[in-house]
Amino acid sequence: MPMHTCASTGEQMADFDPNIQYKSPLFQMTQTTPTCLWNDSASIEELTYSIEHGAVGATCNPSIVVSVLKNEMIAWKGRIKALAETCSQASEDEIAWKVVEEMSVNAAQLLRPIFDRQHGRNGRLSIQTDPRQYRNSDAILAQAIHFNKLAPNMIVKIPATCAGIVAIEEATYLGISINATVSFTLPQAIEVAKAVERGLSRREAEGLDISTMGPVCTIMVGRLDDWLKVLMEKQQLSVDPGYLEWAGVAVFKKAYALFRERGYRIRLLSAAFRNHMHWSEFIGGDVVISPPCSWQRRYNASDIEVVPRMQNPVDPKIVETLLKHFPDFKRAYTEDGLSHEEFDTFGSTRRTLRGFIAACAEMNEIVRNVILPNPDTE
Repeated sequence: MPMHTCASTGEQMADFDPNIQYKSPLFQMTQTTPTCLWNDSASIEELTYSIEHGAVGATCNPSIVVSVLKNEMIAWKGRIKALAETCSQASEDEIAWKVVEEMSVNAAQLLRPIFDRQHGRNGRLSIQTDPRQYRNSDAILAQAIHFNKLAPNMIVKIPATCAGIVAIEEATYLGISINATVSFTLPQAIEVAKAVERGLSRREAEGLDISTMGPVCTIMVGRLDDWLKVLMEKQQLSVDPGYLEWAGVAVFKKAYALFRERGYRIRLLSAAFRNHMHWSEFIGGDVVISPPCSWQRRYNASDIEVVPRMQNPVDPKIVETLLKHFPDFKRAYTEDGLSHEEFDTFGSTRRTLRGFIAACAEMNEIVRNVILPNPDTE
């Protein structure tokens, strides 16, 4: 069978053969294109399914931890009690973050064979720094250093905020593979790429190894779409609602073209799935798609054709309409549309940070209900 080298992993892969019955569309994508699949969850059950369909990475954050704990409380309740007993003076918050770490390490172990086989390019568990520290680069960096030591195949999520960009460069210089998160716009993606390049160049100048590093920059495509829909209602605008489904796709494709043109040594990652285009439009790119397991099951049950679409431009009429009616789309789509300081105040950033921070409080509440149950409800 004809073979080719995957641009993403360096592994030998079979060329697409229409006569082969691939087990799923996502598996077909991972076997015949350079586009990688990561699982947007650290649930072992979900990650196992995802790996069976070609996944080579996964992620964890406070929102994911809350979801896993709610769905798998029988498995985690005893562990939370044990952590509370072992760490007798730990706060609810400290215990909750120990759960984050343990859940991440468990998933990292499942991915370790992929990490070893692909020499650090993939096989990583993406663990998120505390979103409440989004303004403190020193605190972000300190936690990134700690997380990096949890397992050889950790990749650390750092927000693309003003302080986060500083931490991204320093973490990269220290040899930590980063995943920029809370990122929705071209200006953020470009600044993340520049920060990673500075960090890599500093390591190279000192003769330090970068060969096994695998940085990525997330663009939360669906969350940009969400924000424009909020603005449409606030401003009582009326545009074709289908156009708003293309906003994140347009930003992602423009960023991808610029990354390749400039030779940035970082991959883009698509997250925050709202429709199949957040997968299908990026097939064929040397990128990562990271849908939740529920979306993976949808895609695998679909008859959407797995063909490269990354190079297909978004309809110029759609882009022009979005630019005309939504100043925030123009800010997201234009390289100099946002200053560093404005990263923190962009609508999608504020909405997402508030959600992640609320998830931290919910993690603490779950821990509280285990170690200090309400006597009135027992």
